[in-house]
Amino acid sequence: MLKLYAYSGCSTCRNASKWLKQHSIPFEEIAIRETPPSLAELKAMLAARDGELRALFNVSGMDYRSLGLKDKLPGMKADEALKLLAENGNLVKRPFAIDTKKNVHLNGFKEAEWQAALT
Repeated sequence: MLKLYAYSGCSTCRNASKWLKQHSIPFEEIAIRETPPSLAELKAMLAARDGELRALFNVSGMDYRSLGLKDKLPGMKADEALKLLAENGNLVKRPFAIDTKKNVHLNGFKEAEWQAALT
């Protein structure tokens, strides 16, 4: 089943959840702040994003800015960056939707991309 890591205070996450419901796509919603994606899920998303670490980060978030990741991320090893994401759900670009069995790896909500992957 599709896992949707989301934050209730995020309008983009709410839009993604609403879209999934409108299209009758079953999913399990998980609070991303309390339960970030696992290391394995992050690695799968990274592979789906062609190894682009920045694509997994919530670059507009306060945690990203306060940790100075704009300057640090380019020199970080992938394992170090993924560990940081797995420990702090605020750093993860959301919504984060994954179903490894169906090869679905989506983060951020772009309706056309979700439509192509899920319908």
